Amino acid sequence: MRDLSAGPRVLLKRLRELMAEPLEPQERLDRIVRQIASNMVAEVCSVYVLRSDGVLELYATEGLNKEAVHTSQLKMGQGLVGTIAASAQPLNLSDAQAHPAFRYLPETGEEIYHSFLGVPILRAGRTLGVLVVQNKASRNYREDEVEALETTAMVIAEMIATGELKKITRPGLELDLTRAITIDADAYNEGIGLGHVVLHEPRIVVTNLLNEDAEKEVTRLAEALGSLRISIDDMLSRREVSQEGEHREVLETYRMFAYDQGWVRRMEEAIHNGLTAEAAVEKVQSDTKARMMRLTDPYLRERMHDFDDLANRLLRQLTGFSGRAFDEGFPTDAIILARAMGAAELLDYPRASLRGLVLEDGAVTSHVVIVARAMGIPVVGQAAGVVALAENGDAIIIDGDDGQLHLRPVLDLQKAYEEKVRLRARRQEQFKALRDVEPLTKDGKRISLQMNAGLLVDLPQLAESGADGIGLFRTELQFMIASTMPKLEEQESFYRNVIKQAAGRPVTFRTLDIGGDKVVSYFRAQEEENPALGWRAIRLSLDRPGLLRTQLRALLRASAGAELKMMLPMVTEVSEIHAVRELLQKEVQHLSKFGHSLPRKLQFGAMLEVPALMWQLDELMAEVDFVSVGSNDLFQFTMAADRGNARVSDRFDNLGKPFLRILRDIARAGERNKTVVTLCGEMAGKPLSAMALLGVGFRSVSMSPTSIGPVKAMLLGLDIDQLSAELNAALDDIRSSEPIRALLVRFAEANNIPV
Repeated sequence: MRDLSAGPRVLLKRLRELMAEPLEPQERLDRIVRQIASNMVAEVCSVYVLRSDGVLELYATEGLNKEAVHTSQLKMGQGLVGTIAASAQPLNLSDAQAHPAFRYLPETGEEIYHSFLGVPILRAGRTLGVLVVQNKASRNYREDEVEALETTAMVIAEMIATGELKKITRPGLELDLTRAITIDADAYNEGIGLGHVVLHEPRIVVTNLLNEDAEKEVTRLAEALGSLRISIDDMLSRREVSQEGEHREVLETYRMFAYDQGWVRRMEEAIHNGLTAEAAVEKVQSDTKARMMRLTDPYLRERMHDFDDLANRLLRQLTGFSGRAFDEGFPTDAIILARAMGAAELLDYPRASLRGLVLEDGAVTSHVVIVARAMGIPVVGQAAGVVALAENGDAIIIDGDDGQLHLRPVLDLQKAYEEKVRLRARRQEQFKALRDVEPLTKDGKRISLQMNAGLLVDLPQLAESGADGIGLFRTELQFMIASTMPKLEEQESFYRNVIKQAAGRPVTFRTLDIGGDKVVSYFRAQEEENPALGWRAIRLSLDRPGLLRTQLRALLRASAGAELKMMLPMVTEVSEIHAVRELLQKEVQHLSKFGHSLPRKLQFGAMLEVPALMWQLDELMAEVDFVSVGSNDLFQFTMAADRGNARVSDRFDNLGKPFLRILRDIARAGERNKTVVTLCGEMAGKPLSAMALLGVGFRSVSMSPTSIGPVKAMLLGLDIDQLSAELNAALDDIRSSEPIRALLVRFAEANNIPV
């Protein structure tokens, strides 16, 4: 590696001193451009800063007309400066005026300068402005000079990012970094969230930019790269990483980037130009990200995420950054922003402070969204690019009703949403008034409205919502938030507490449903190409009978003298129910032998989520006391549409004829066998789809506690017999092409039913 001249390091050292001096922003910026011009033997040095209206304004100059400062401006893409900002690429010209993008600004007096070097001022791949040097003589700037100017631009980027330039921004104008942004997204859970951004994977802020010893920094970089490569090679060599599949492809991409000599060379050059190892990583990361963000190829843009993740891993190696979003200063009105996240990760946050969740990826039926819905917080997804645009602490509004988010909203918009929140609160009060109203339809049919839960903090909502009971208690959440496997005594204490807080209302415990995307940190499962169809739920429990027997024993002991309702997830064949019954009987005998009290009544059920059970309905219902339909999984397996894949998760309608016919068959089988059938998927929580469920024969549904009020308001005005007649006729009509959803909307409007 060649050592460049001491010039760049001298310049950076002087800039560091300037940044430390107690100067007003304009004076600091003026001294910076003078220092750059002097060091690079340039007759002109200018800084253009990008405003929120897409205009690049001249903020400081050495060599051009001083009166042009805060007056001269170019639009994004206009002139040489606008071209650099739009492309995020440097321009090195020996004759600037011959370039087709050149634009003459008479107020600057720059017509006498021919040589031009301009570089984008970047932060996290985002353009904040442009830094330019010019000379009268025609010349091409050397490669090391381009590199030095790019490095210097990082210092100015941090000055912009800290908000220091706000003081010298003209009244009524804002910088691009602080501009208000509205993003159209998908509504995943209703509600309005007003608060401040918490990045789930916060950017590592490099504060130590300039090095004292280049060789020492190169050694630090080499050591960190070595550790990073070893960790990736180790992950790839593990037996649980399959030899094929998407997970391995991601790791192979990581390894390719980690060993890329071009990447390493660019970082080493940045170090020899005066940057610390971590600042060099950040510079190359930002440069690469800026270029890749402008690509249209979705595959290449996805590779940008892989590169970004790898660079962040390297930064954590160098800085010792923990990666936690809330080590200190966690806001009381936090809205979490993430590209993607697991359900357990969301549960790590202090629940009382959460006001919403924003996902760049994910789908409405992914487990993290289901957990967020159970927590009662608004969620929007498919919010493209929001993580890169946001900073920790930014004001944000998310609209889970309309699927929009507003980053750094203007005051008028904030006031409008505050009023909307007040209106929603009044509406919730109206639903709250229905809490003690019996859920009887207009034609006198009693509907059981139950709620889904999974944590002790959910239990107060049982009384607040007026639910008849808990139709689905997700026992796996206790396992997902624990750092080690919960012991028998811990499980027993937890279940006893749930039963106690339910205060006589029935609770249906679902046995452990882990695997797939429900990751338990201390339970190492083999990587699977199709985890939703793999080793999970009852399959895992039957292969690990000790795990299941411990849970069964805890449930039996916790329910002593009370009623125990338990059900098995993801049953595929009736023989699986027989196998669990045998284990359950052994536990009953064991407890009886040692004098333990038993539940006064035991109800044993199964979840219907796998389509294979559709051809075992009568056998199934002969074996159980009740059936609970998990409509989320049943729908995704029936339609072969991964509910976590946003490209296909909304492709098919769960209110379409095929799926409603399946649900009708299940309801009729329950009636035929005198077996209680409940539906506890997301369909139950929306008034329109809940209306369809009642129309095809369901009389018991379980949902998020916040959905009980709206669903009850719907059913109070519903004549089920009238709806069933119309709905069943439409389902049986093979010639009609009218969507069932349209029929339901028309029926609701005609009968003044709130949906």
